[in-house]
Amino acid sequence: MKLERILQAQGFGSRRQCRQLIELGEVRIQGEIVDNPGAEIATAGLVFEVEGETWAYREKTYLALHKPAGYECSHEPKHHRGVYSLLPHQLVERNVQSVGRLDVDTTGLLLFSDDGGFIHNLSSPKKHVPKVYLAELAEPACDKLVPRLLEGVDLIDEAQPVRALTARLLAPTTLEMSLDLGKYHVVKRMIAAAGNHVAALHRSGFGGLRLGEGVLAGLAEGEWVYLEAADLQQLHPAA
Repeated sequence: MKLERILQAQGFGSRRQCRQLIELGEVRIQGEIVDNPGAEIATAGLVFEVEGETWAYREKTYLALHKPAGYECSHEPKHHRGVYSLLPHQLVERNVQSVGRLDVDTTGLLLFSDDGGFIHNLSSPKKHVPKVYLAELAEPACDKLVPRLLEGVDLIDEAQPVRALTARLLAPTTLEMSLDLGKYHVVKRMIAAAGNHVAALHRSGFGGLRLGEGVLAGLAEGEWVYLEAADLQQLHPAA
């Protein structure tokens, strides 16, 4: 692939902008400046530098972000900062999209990709990919809270009761629960229907990936990391 097309595909701007970067000597491969925009470069295993920063060529990109509170999952946020401002502009330029959304005040694991099929598969309710949440409750849980969530609660606009896959109390006001659906405000609505309210919400897991474990170990709020093939396999733990 021509070098200028490689840079464009990796989010370094328009073809003209990429051509200028190359002609100005800002691109290095194996430590050597390559200033010919039309140079044919093999992409397999390609690692290159642009303006002194090292990049690995990725045909498609997959990443995980530890979302802080106060960020909207939108390219055009209205009332708060946008979650895409936490990502390098090259990733935004190549049009990565979040896999579902988290509310502005919800923290935790958020996935992104520019692979439409990947996003669809993880978002589709038919795939039954579980998500794990930690909810800080507004008041200590009663004995019936967990059984109600497991049995199913009635929600407006839902024809059938909505059930948690798992639910357990970690403390009187701390509930861990998992779901395999991603409906609007579903965790908050379920807990309200079961007789309590959410004071704070955190998504700790998506499929087999968990914040604090594996590739996500040590990932602080506002930080992101690429997901490799082995990490992606963990998203479908039953597969």
